[in-house]
Amino acid sequence: MTSDFIVYQTDASFPGWAEMPAMIENFIKLNNIKSVFEIGAGANPTLPPDRIKALNISYTINDIDLKELEKADIIYERDVTDLCKESINIQSRYGLVFSRMAGEHFYNARNLHKNVLKILAPGGYALHCFSTLYALPFLVNKLVPESVSQKLLSFFNPRDLYQHDKFEAYYDMSYGPSKKMVNFFISTGYDIVNYTGYFGHGYYKKIPVLRTLEKLKANWLVKHPIPELTSYSMIVLRKKSQ
Repeated sequence: MTSDFIVYQTDASFPGWAEMPAMIENFIKLNNIKSVFEIGAGANPTLPPDRIKALNISYTINDIDLKELEKADIIYERDVTDLCKESINIQSRYGLVFSRMAGEHFYNARNLHKNVLKILAPGGYALHCFSTLYALPFLVNKLVPESVSQKLLSFFNPRDLYQHDKFEAYYDMSYGPSKKMVNFFISTGYDIVNYTGYFGHGYYKKIPVLRTLEKLKANWLVKHPIPELTSYSMIVLRKKSQ
């Protein structure tokens, strides 16, 4: 599927990890956003307290696990609404609602994206960076038992489990810019600003031969894109002003 808002790149350009804070801050400045709602922020909100103060914005962190939210600084407003439910009760309207590598944990992503549209202010933006099926590491993460996937993650991508715990993955609506995904967002009521699919991943960094093959595959797919084979995606959506 080809559209002006669809772009393909390698995972080296994916902003969902270390580059996310700077990207979100620039997005807030560029669009003069005053109220932000981060889905699945848990113990690690994307923007640190000093940047919240410098930007002079309200910043709400959302997670269904209050214990995770309590690990974060007191500057953040907290919200424990489960956005995957069919109906929610949030009265505020936000200029930006975003998620950072939380998409795989949405057990009902259709409900979530519909609810996000409801809590956006007219003309507000939704931005999501997420891993996608059917990249092999994420397909394995979905299919194998949690105890096994935890051991694999500890080997391929070790991390501090207090601040960066592992949570159940569903991968509902976690796909690249396929026709089905595009049609869903448009039919829900969003304008799609851009939808980028990224090929390749860094999970083979400890295995040089596989790492090289993965890079070659990613470069080929950028030139011959197959949305179902992306590893990550970023989508920027906008709520109509009227």
